[in-house]
Amino acid sequence: MDKRAFLKFTGAGLAAAPLASFAQQETAKKPFYTDTKIADITASVSPITAKERRTRIAKAQQLMAKNDMAAIILEPGAAMDYFTGIQWWRSERLTAVVIPREGDIAVVTPFFEKPSVEESLQVGEDIRVWQEHESPFKQVAQILADRKVDKGRLGFESSVRYFVLNGLMPLLPDMQNVSAEPVTLGCRMFKSEHELRLMHKANEVTLKAYTHVYERLEAGMSQADVKDLMQQAQQKLGGSDLWAMALFNEGSAYPHGTRKEQVLKEGSVVLMDCGCAVHGYQSDISRTFVFGEPTDKQQQVWNSVRKGQQVAFDQAQLGNTAGSVDDAVRSLYKKQGYGPDYQLPGLSHRTGHGIGMQGHERVNFVHGEKTTLQAGMCFSNEPGIYIPGEFGVRLEDCIYMNSKGPQWFTRPPKSLAEPLGELAPLALS
Repeated sequence: MDKRAFLKFTGAGLAAAPLASFAQQETAKKPFYTDTKIADITASVSPITAKERRTRIAKAQQLMAKNDMAAIILEPGAAMDYFTGIQWWRSERLTAVVIPREGDIAVVTPFFEKPSVEESLQVGEDIRVWQEHESPFKQVAQILADRKVDKGRLGFESSVRYFVLNGLMPLLPDMQNVSAEPVTLGCRMFKSEHELRLMHKANEVTLKAYTHVYERLEAGMSQADVKDLMQQAQQKLGGSDLWAMALFNEGSAYPHGTRKEQVLKEGSVVLMDCGCAVHGYQSDISRTFVFGEPTDKQQQVWNSVRKGQQVAFDQAQLGNTAGSVDDAVRSLYKKQGYGPDYQLPGLSHRTGHGIGMQGHERVNFVHGEKTTLQAGMCFSNEPGIYIPGEFGVRLEDCIYMNSKGPQWFTRPPKSLAEPLGELAPLALS
């Protein structure tokens, strides 16, 4: 379960909104959410094209040959969208995509869903339907047979559900199921220039929304008030798939929130973690403010986190392992008296995660991860420090790897007095 799903499931993303928000209680005041100065900024970028998806399929087929796979199976989700454009959901009724090592792709979907699935399908003309009393797995098997695939290794994308594998494999006695990750990750882990542009724009949306929110913080606001303000700002700026978290005071020591409601007051630590998508590609930015004058301890912890972010960035060089980035931060924090390892006070989660079409993708900046950093990879950089019962600080900016090493999508803030940061120019070479 990724961060967005966790926030929705637990309700932490709602910040345990009270029955009546501060904005509702203080009706005589100007509403927090009224603003006409921000507008959509996404017109300069365009969606992924059918031609790009065909290029992705061709690369996947090359990787299938390299990894000795006869075909791969996808269910609705980021991977299906990545290769075909299909934007659909999962249910007990199977919709699947088959990509063979040679030949055209095919789609399997319920008969009554076909018109809806076709609305977003950009590549592929072979659509096989099944009726409610029929087995969709026979259609998948027939697609493979029509492409002369009846033996060898059949790859399943990592999120494909067990009932799909269990329903299909008995129909293919001469095939072996394997993970399709060498193919799907081999494509999706390395972002194209177009993908980087979309992620850059998503980060611009979120950062502009932070500026909008920061300038409108008022004593008495609830966490839900701030979250709603951020959501609305990102939407007006052109973001979709919106999400936001706002944590105040001792609630900021919980990395993904708590149901205990907090109110903004003088000296409050405000930890926000927010993002959106632009044409399917994600941003993820965290900022920590102090409302009013910070204490010496708040200032010291914020400075330590900012230094940790820079240490992570400096370690994230081409050829280094992803795990070494996490190790470098923990080494710094241990010298400063935090930890060790995941112990609190300190950094209780990984230093960062992969990002792209999904907010959390492989690989991660986490201890033991041996994958080496290469051009085209994208990560969050978010080494927080959490002090239970007091407060937490997290700064998060995403980076991408180009031929020269790590680059910022958004530059981290300079200081707690200037806590927003700035959009970095996109360096594609």
